[in-house]
Amino acid sequence: MVLEDLRVQEIPRAGGGFSYTVLWPDGSVVEEVDDFLRGYDGRGTQRTYAFCLVDHLRWRFREGLTTESVKILDLHRYMGAMGSRVSMPFGLVWRLPPKRPLGTSALKVLAACVKGFYVHACAVGGVNEELGSALAATRLPTRADRDRALLGHLKTTMPANPLAPPRRSGRRRHPKMLPEDARPELMTVVNTARDRMVVTWLSDTSMRIGGLTGLHLMDLHLRENAACGECRSPHVHGCHRQGNPNRAAAKIKPDWQMVDGVITGGEIYRASPAMVSSYFAYTTTEYAACAGRHGMLMVQLAGPQRGLPWSAGAARAGCCVGLVPAPSCPAGSRPRRSGTSSPTTCWMPAMATRWSPRPLATGPRPGWSTRSTGTRTCTPRSSRRP
Repeated sequence: MVLEDLRVQEIPRAGGGFSYTVLWPDGSVVEEVDDFLRGYDGRGTQRTYAFCLVDHLRWRFREGLTTESVKILDLHRYMGAMGSRVSMPFGLVWRLPPKRPLGTSALKVLAACVKGFYVHACAVGGVNEELGSALAATRLPTRADRDRALLGHLKTTMPANPLAPPRRSGRRRHPKMLPEDARPELMTVVNTARDRMVVTWLSDTSMRIGGLTGLHLMDLHLRENAACGECRSPHVHGCHRQGNPNRAAAKIKPDWQMVDGVITGGEIYRASPAMVSSYFAYTTTEYAACAGRHGMLMVQLAGPQRGLPWSAGAARAGCCVGLVPAPSCPAGSRPRRSGTSSPTTCWMPAMATRWSPRPLATGPRPGWSTRSTGTRTCTPRSSRRP
């Protein structure tokens, strides 16, 4: 907890899950921020925006600004201090080491949050109309905008965010995907049946790591002609739950319900034979030895919390400490996670596309490039010379 400064307050909800707001140093609620965040109650966006706004309010307090006095140029200076490219001096350094400037994706989220907050505050409070009109910018629609809209040929303007970082030149890059032989390589370094199940399930479905660690045993219909009647083949129901003890939840939120002990609805994923096999290998060995009565699928296998649900953060860190043997990690180096948001590769590419945990023995294989550290990284096919 941060005392004597603005801070984010987490509030448990009666139906499970948490809400977030921002407090003044004396413990009172920042009313204008709380009123804005209530529009995102029950969504993960609320937590993200709460931490974005608490940082912005700290910067605004240092600059001696308020909602009534802040100008559009001040917001541009703030975005420059956070890492965006602006054609003006932005004052004192705000993100001191070891913090780094935000990346493009994080800057887009921050820009959307700051714009939404001030548009809401100016409209509700009836103040700073100049800032509100400056943020209500528009642009001409592109061909992609017209194609995505139902009546795109009738669109003449599109909302724009003047605080957003400039778009990169060139075409939009596709999400990073695993190389063809990455899955066998991962299977050779995982140490447990649980980790082999994680690699298999994430590679065979479009499930995110939060959705996988948020699964309950009742969500799994790994037999043909299950009682739900929604899919004849073995399948899994991805259900968004706010009250999971490990706080993991599926990002998508289709309606689901439990009738007579049978889950129906949610996001349905077909289960491959490899998924079913890895599930039984895990549940009949490691899961049966340490699982509690929480009913969740993924559990911790070691440590003081052995048998408790496995969180999404611990699963992401597994590719750094749980799956990679310590002696094989190059001295002075650590694996870095990829910045992709692809649902299939949100957990695995850190090891598969950055470096391989095993040193080269007889030279690089075809399609792999060698670094001076003696490790292997995958070279994308599109960048290889003929």
